[in-house]
Amino acid sequence: MLLSRRLSILTLAACFLLACSPRAFVVNRMADAASSGGDVFARDDDPELVRDAVPFALKAMESLLASSPDHKGLLTALCKGFTQYAAAFVRQDAEEAQDPGTRRAGMERARRLLLRARGYGVRGLSAGREGFAAALSGDPVGAAARVGSQDVPLLYWTASAWILAVSSSSDDPSLLADLPRIEALMRRALALEERYDDGAIHEFFVAFEGGRPEAMGGSVERARHHMERAMALSAGKKISPLATFAETVSVRLQDRKGFLELLDRALAFDARSAAPEHRMGNLVSQRRARWLKGRVDELFID
Repeated sequence: MLLSRRLSILTLAACFLLACSPRAFVVNRMADAASSGGDVFARDDDPELVRDAVPFALKAMESLLASSPDHKGLLTALCKGFTQYAAAFVRQDAEEAQDPGTRRAGMERARRLLLRARGYGVRGLSAGREGFAAALSGDPVGAAARVGSQDVPLLYWTASAWILAVSSSSDDPSLLADLPRIEALMRRALALEERYDDGAIHEFFVAFEGGRPEAMGGSVERARHHMERAMALSAGKKISPLATFAETVSVRLQDRKGFLELLDRALAFDARSAAPEHRMGNLVSQRRARWLKGRVDELFID
């Protein structure tokens, strides 16, 4: 009798799970597929096509996230996708705009998108780590130490979104207080997997070290080391470290010759045919390199 009752309970439980699981299973399968499809955009050779397609993909992933709110793959993809879209298109358009009002509106939109990306990143890092967000505010180094190598992408994209939001918010100096949190996340990523995305973490530190004066902890020599390491890890297949070094260190040192040499190297790269895995990133970097080169007389005194 007792055995029969137990079997009945198990049967009812199994029926309940079978009734409820198909939708969750489908949502999770869709979420897995949606969050792993970024390589299609990375290899595309038409930035305008990608610009038009990305918002739909991001909104589709947000819809899936509503049904699977702790799906780490979706949270990572949304953090990465909003960061890339905001930086490559929204912010770049704003910086190139001639009209001051258009520029301000564009930078504000970029800031909002980047803060949205940061939010998804912190949610992803918090999943399975109770109290992580609060710890990140009070003890950023300790909080970052709780993150393992499987979450290096989340560390990288969260910190990237965050630092870009800070740099897009010149009228909100309070965000500068977030720099220790950003640095803690990215240094943890560097310690766990310096080769991530062919040197992307090193490129972050090109700007982080090279864009700050020594009095604020910056270092031209460390920035140069990170640039050389980033280029080595990508085997020269990513040109963004060249443009980043030119924009930060060369301008800071008022090295006009070095600035132009680095940008010319970036522009001479065959972005459409070489390194297809980095095609879109290289095309976007070349757009920025052309824009920077066109501003050379603004950026250098002589």
